[in-house]
Amino acid sequence: MPRFAANLTMMFNEVPFLQRFEAAAKAGFKGVEFLFPYEHPAEDIARELKSHGLENVLFNLPPGDWSAGERGIACLPGREAEFREGVLKAIGYAKILGTPRLHMMAGIVPHGADVDACHAAYIANLRHACEEAARHGIAVMIEPINTRDMPGYFLNLQADAHAIREEVGAANLKVQMDFYHAQIMEGDLATKVNHWLPHIGHIQVAGVPARNEPDTGEVNYPFLFNLLDELGYDGWIGCEYRPAKGTVEGLGWIGGR
Repeated sequence: MPRFAANLTMMFNEVPFLQRFEAAAKAGFKGVEFLFPYEHPAEDIARELKSHGLENVLFNLPPGDWSAGERGIACLPGREAEFREGVLKAIGYAKILGTPRLHMMAGIVPHGADVDACHAAYIANLRHACEEAARHGIAVMIEPINTRDMPGYFLNLQADAHAIREEVGAANLKVQMDFYHAQIMEGDLATKVNHWLPHIGHIQVAGVPARNEPDTGEVNYPFLFNLLDELGYDGWIGCEYRPAKGTVEGLGWIGGR
């Protein structure tokens, strides 16, 4: 049976962030993920993890100016120094939290930008992040994101992500496959999982198209969860969805799979 990790950025929003760890544990979760931990001291988060017997399975590198619409800076030429500072900051948090994998958001390509220059910056930054993370036994994730939710995002398709993974050539680089984004962009999820699973480092789920609980929408998640069991996937599945009415009220899908 897959191991589900609650995404504490989207779930348990009924309480403040540091209280969501207790709420997730009471709901039966053993793992948690979140977008960004940087508003809180790492020691405070580590205390919540330990107090409630939780594993932090994933969080993101600093994304640039999120409030201004930035969604990562790895593909932006000229931001390399800021990016490298972010890598060190993320690794510092990961060491304290015991986090084994970090997601590196690529960023949105500026209008009129040289796409080749963005690609070169992305590859160079990714190699640097992988090298630094490898020193601490941490894996780096890259994730294709759909163009409807995030227009202009640098990385959109599974095959493109795996081509970049091969180009970088780092042993600790994996692809984070979010079934929600993949279904919107290309579908054929079962075939892609069968093909790419050895190189998938993390999976996330949400209903399509509304991004609510996985038992809503067009994706047959019970089939995909059974497939992952059959293929021997032993990683986590991040529940990166927006509860439709209430987090706990919507958790019946886990028991009903």
